[in-house]
Amino acid sequence: EWLGLEWEETPAQSARLADYARAAERLRSDGLLYACSCTRAEIAEHAASIGPEGPVYGGRCRREGPGEGRPVAWRLDVAKAMAEAMERTGPLTWTDALAGEQAARPDLLGDVVLVRKDEPASYHLAATLDDAADGVTLVTRGQDLFNASHVHRLLQALLGLPEPRWHHHPLLLDSQGR
Repeated sequence: EWLGLEWEETPAQSARLADYARAAERLRSDGLLYACSCTRAEIAEHAASIGPEGPVYGGRCRREGPGEGRPVAWRLDVAKAMAEAMERTGPLTWTDALAGEQAARPDLLGDVVLVRKDEPASYHLAATLDDAADGVTLVTRGQDLFNASHVHRLLQALLGLPEPRWHHHPLLLDSQGR
């Protein structure tokens, strides 16, 4: 609103909850999701590495299963998902208006959560499905979401969704860098 932009209707993700559930179930039935009960503290403690957005989940629940009686999120087995996607489509790439063609590297973020413990979908799943449902052909987001596009491209390939172009613009920062 502060930019003077207006929209004809308010987008309501709540109207797409069934779509998110269907997509998650499809990925689960393809054997690409697994239950995870790890907390952020546990993830930080057992991180496989530090990625561009912090500790990378090391796959503890993929190997050992979730903790008994604890709430679970559903994570994408990125290695398995990439193998599946490459079998279907060949090497995955995506194009950013500023950075050019990119080889999809969702492994940079590790096995991301697609269904949160407290929500029906994570940002990755919701944004990917919403962009496709809304017919978005140019995804314009801030540079801070550049790495998420690696995951979104993988989800598009797995779910048979159209591939848009991307433009990750520099962030608008004040004099203190915020």
